Amino acid sequence: MRHLFSHVGPVFRKELLDALRDRRSLLSALLFPLFAPLMINLLFGTIAARERSAEDLVFHVQGSALAPGLMAWIARADHEVVETDGDLFARVRSGELELAVLVDPDYAVDFAAGAPAQVRLIVDGSKNELSPLVRRARRVLGSYGTQVSTLRLIARGVSTDLRTPVRLEELDIATSQQRSANFLSFIPLFIIMAAFVSGMNVAIDTTAGERERGSLEPLLINPVSRNAIVIGKWLVTVVFASVGIVLVLAGTLTMLQRMSLEDLGIRLDIGAMQVVAILAGTVPLAFLAAGVQLLVSTFARSFKEAQTYVSMLIFVPMIPGMIAAVSSLPNEPWMAAVPSLGQQVLLTQVLGGDDPGLALFLVAGGSSLLLGLLCVMLTAWLFRHERIVFGVTN
Repeated sequence: MRHLFSHVGPVFRKELLDALRDRRSLLSALLFPLFAPLMINLLFGTIAARERSAEDLVFHVQGSALAPGLMAWIARADHEVVETDGDLFARVRSGELELAVLVDPDYAVDFAAGAPAQVRLIVDGSKNELSPLVRRARRVLGSYGTQVSTLRLIARGVSTDLRTPVRLEELDIATSQQRSANFLSFIPLFIIMAAFVSGMNVAIDTTAGERERGSLEPLLINPVSRNAIVIGKWLVTVVFASVGIVLVLAGTLTMLQRMSLEDLGIRLDIGAMQVVAILAGTVPLAFLAAGVQLLVSTFARSFKEAQTYVSMLIFVPMIPGMIAAVSSLPNEPWMAAVPSLGQQVLLTQVLGGDDPGLALFLVAGGSSLLLGLLCVMLTAWLFRHERIVFGVTN
C-alpha cells in the first residue's frame, strides 16, 4: 500500500501540471462556476425588477367618470388613473398598454341599484413579465369590491359575519428560511452540477485525450502500477471538480447577498456553518463524478466521442434538481445513500436551516466515495487491456 501511494504522488503532480497548462481544461473548469452565479443574478434581478415595477402601476381606464368611487380607491392605493380612449383590446395586444380597465356603460346604474357593476380588466396572459402588474391590479380592484360589500351589509344592519360562513385560518408551520430554501431549490442543482462539469474535460483529456495524442502508452511503460496511474488521474479530476464546487458556491452566495431578495419575500441566512455543511455534503460527490467520467472516457475511441458520452452524464444530477423544482422531495433516510439525490436533499435541508445530522452526511459521502473508488478500480483493470490502451475497435 505504501508503495502504491508513493507512486500516486508523481503521477498526480504530472497530471496536475498538464491540466493547468491545458487552456481547454481550465476553461471547462471555470466557465460553469462563472456562468451559474451570473444566471442567478440575471434571473432574480429580473424578477425583483418586475416586482418593483408593479408598485408604479398605472391604470389606463375607459369610462372612469362612471366609477368615481373606484377611481378614488385606486388613487388612495398610490396608483395613477389615466383616462384612455380607443380600442383597449388592440392597444393591450400590441403592447402599447400593459393592462387596461374598461368600465361598463351601465356601471353607475347597477352600482346605485346594488346590483353587480361590471368592470373588465384587460390583460395579455401570454406576457409573463406582466404577471406582477396583473396581480397587483387584481388585488386593488378586488379589495374595492370587498370594501363596498362590507359597507352595504353594515348599512342594512346585517352582520358582516354572514358573508363568511366558514372562516379559514391557514397556519404555515414552515419557517421563512424553509420557504426561501424551497423557492431557491435550484441552487443545490447548480452546486451538484459543478461536480460533474468542472472536472469533465480533465477526465476526458487524461484518458481518451492522451490515447489520441499517443502519450498514454509511454506513461504506462513506466514502472508504476496501473492503480497508481489511474488514482493520480482520478485525484486531479477531483481537484478540478472540487474547485468548481467551491467557486459556484462562493459566486452564488456573493450574488445573492448583493441582490434585494426582500423584494421577493425571500429570507436566506447562510453562515459559516451552513457553508461548511454544503461543502461536506457535495465535495464527496466529486469523487464519484470523476471516477465515472474516467471510466466512461476510457471506453471512448476518441476525444470527441468521450465528450459525447461524458456530456450525457450531466443529465443524471439534473433529475433530482428538476423534481425538487416542481415538487418537494420527501425526506427519507435511504435517499442519502443515492448519489446526487442524497446531496439534493441534504443541501435543501441545510439551506432551510435544518440539521440533517452527521449520519446522513456520512452515508451520502461514503456512498459517493465507495462508488467512485469502484469506478477507479474498473478503470485500472481496463488499462491492463491492449484494446483499451491502443483504442482498438475490435
